[in-house]
Amino acid sequence: MSKNIFVYVEAAEGKAKNVGLEILTPARVAADGGEVTAVVIGNGVEEAAKQAIAFGADKVIAVDDAQYATYNTDTYANALVELVKKYNPNAVFVGATPDGKDFAPVAAAKLGSGCVANVTGVAVEDGKIVYTSPVYAGAILNDAVCESDVEFAVLRSGAFKKAEPDEAKAGEIIAEPITCAADAIRAKVVDVVKEISETVNLEEADVIVAGGRGVGSAENFAILKELADALGGVIGATRAPIEAGWISRAYQIGQSGKSVAPKLYIACGISGATQHVAGITGADYIVAINKDEDASIFDIANVGIVGNLLEVVPVLTAEVKKLKG
Repeated sequence: MSKNIFVYVEAAEGKAKNVGLEILTPARVAADGGEVTAVVIGNGVEEAAKQAIAFGADKVIAVDDAQYATYNTDTYANALVELVKKYNPNAVFVGATPDGKDFAPVAAAKLGSGCVANVTGVAVEDGKIVYTSPVYAGAILNDAVCESDVEFAVLRSGAFKKAEPDEAKAGEIIAEPITCAADAIRAKVVDVVKEISETVNLEEADVIVAGGRGVGSAENFAILKELADALGGVIGATRAPIEAGWISRAYQIGQSGKSVAPKLYIACGISGATQHVAGITGADYIVAINKDEDASIFDIANVGIVGNLLEVVPVLTAEVKKLKG
């Protein structure tokens, strides 16, 4: 049974965030032959709307007003609720960004709908959408079905692959002049302060060089970073190095960290525990380096290198630099 699916495509500085474009892919699965409509809310979101069409949306509903220039839970939830009431989609998909995780459950509650969190898989069985989410700190994957008239799902960034963009694709962009009444806005943003912190954009990286317990120390992550820099990528880590204090939690990949989908993933000193592997299932090509020839990571790797990473990685870095001239 075909369905109509809303996908909230979050915009920042007028451009679509990666996660919104990613979740257009599972929305197509959930639609099962139905229509996928992107929803863009903000101020000056024309480019984001065009991106949504190029990445697979059939059409876009744009709520573009100065009131939405700065994110506010009340205004954004109100806009989404009004659109759902008018267009009656079967499901609403929202990316698991800080904003998405904040206002999606609020909108769902206002509509008396269910909301499934931290979704990493979407399928259709017997005409119903089945949402897969990790639970119990990632130890178990749970399948859920939402029985409400309108289903809300918050989908994890990096868990799904973006479609290849088609810049020539045509799609209708519908402007909806929705504003939120002043007395309905309970919280107001009085100032925006940009936090200066250590950040890494793992979700959008094409190349990731990740280290596990086998890296051995914080100092040895410099060896991995040199290879990542040579490849134009970034470094990542499993849970063990983070708990050991060798690297910031911002770099964690896995069920309790970030899900990633790079073109190349180089796993260094990583055993291949289920919790970590669940976060890299979207990788196109995996190279594993481990001195334990029986390590589970070799079961999913495209290429496996049995050896000491402290010896292998510098050789790889030198060869990459040589090839790049």
